[in-house]
Amino acid sequence: MSENPIRDYPIEQRQQPTFYFVGVTTTKSSIMKIFPRWTQELGHPRVVIQGIDLKLHDSTEAYRQVVAQIKGDPNSLGALVTAHKISLYEAAHDLFDDLDPYAKICGEVSSISKLDGRLQGHAKDPITAGSSLDAVIGKDYFARTGAEVLSFGPGGSTTAIALHLINKTAAGDRPRRFVAVGRSQSSLDRLRTMLGALATDIRFEYILNGAPSQNDVIMAQMPPASIIINATGMGKDLPGSPITDDGQFPLNSVAWELNYRGELDFMRQAERQRETRGVRVEDGWLYFLYGWTQVIGQVYHMPIEGQLFERLSAIAKEIAR
Repeated sequence: MSENPIRDYPIEQRQQPTFYFVGVTTTKSSIMKIFPRWTQELGHPRVVIQGIDLKLHDSTEAYRQVVAQIKGDPNSLGALVTAHKISLYEAAHDLFDDLDPYAKICGEVSSISKLDGRLQGHAKDPITAGSSLDAVIGKDYFARTGAEVLSFGPGGSTTAIALHLINKTAAGDRPRRFVAVGRSQSSLDRLRTMLGALATDIRFEYILNGAPSQNDVIMAQMPPASIIINATGMGKDLPGSPITDDGQFPLNSVAWELNYRGELDFMRQAERQRETRGVRVEDGWLYFLYGWTQVIGQVYHMPIEGQLFERLSAIAKEIAR
């Protein structure tokens, strides 16, 4: 490898300022229609968005090429990274000049930006997931209900939600127990190692399982009002659901589907239990909004909150909902 590693990769000189979206099926995302309206509203009408579709767990060279392109081209402004956050970090973290504390703790990058000629990587999910969850459940939810958390999929989103809850200062905003279920022992071990290094009174449990019927059993053992999360990517990037159609959600629970597009099988299963089990169903729309506005704000170096966030939310809803 050369002394300047980005010289190992071809750099395209973009003619227009470009914001990249690194995902799996980027053309299907509503952001491709929303972004031009948003960036005009934010005073950057010349910026275009370009999707980069990579295979899940793609090659090291593919991830390094993406980062090198952004680092080496002045008109490549930055990127939002979805399903490849951990893989991109593992493959290319040495190409960044600055990594924020969450990126180092989580071992992932969801936001790529530049400041004073330096390439910056941020893990925004603990902020975006936290803002989304707080909007869904409100203050003191766990104290009021005795609820716990079950998250299917031990990847970046589950990590982000766990970190958000660990960092809650009020005891009533933290669950007593958080259960993570995954099909990969290495992913569970990675999550266990990361969270085990942090001081918390939340009891974390890690369950290796890939059978939806067994996930039904695990879910049935959760107390009423618990938060049941589909963080697997199933229903969008992967087919199916982590549970079966026979799975029963806890009474008065919150079913949180982190996706907002795709087949959304998990969400449909939960919706069938709205009346019979009192299930409250939430999709990933708020997660989508907070995730994108956080990263765009980082790239443009401007806070997107309050009335500005509401304006962008209204624009997005007009286009996509």
